[in-house]
Amino acid sequence: MKILNGKIISKQNLLLLGIMISAVLIDQLSKIWLTSTLQIGESIELIPSFFKITYAQNTGAAWSVLEGHMTFFYVVTIIALILLGWYFKNLKDYQIVQKIGVILMIAGTLGNFIDRLLFQFVRDSLDFRILDYNFPIFNIADILLVSGVFLLIIDETIKTFNIRSKLKK
Repeated sequence: MKILNGKIISKQNLLLLGIMISAVLIDQLSKIWLTSTLQIGESIELIPSFFKITYAQNTGAAWSVLEGHMTFFYVVTIIALILLGWYFKNLKDYQIVQKIGVILMIAGTLGNFIDRLLFQFVRDSLDFRILDYNFPIFNIADILLVSGVFLLIIDETIKTFNIRSKLKK
């Protein structure tokens, strides 16, 4: 246990904080590499007809939804970070899957928020073509956010399944 601002923080939470900071750094470093290597719209094909690194700028959300509405994204992001922080603070140490999910969601949210604050757009790079469909270009922050949501859904599904199977006995 460590003391931070007069409060005791568990080793588990320190580790999770380290994971969150590392994830944000990896996201930002990948974006720095991207912008120093490619011009907007330029690509490096890694797996022909399937995966390439493409430099894209997105002023909206997924699929460029709400493009150009930065104030909206700032407000929603700040509210989301406050709610995620509150949710994390109220989780117990044994709720590790939920804690990891929330930490990944915070890291992903911060990664894209940093971009929006500094550049007024999000730097995207992961460009997949799946079954002749050009999937929207995304980034590591998006992967973190979706992975966190996925962990929370899986954890909740397992808990629900366990409760139902106990009720049947």
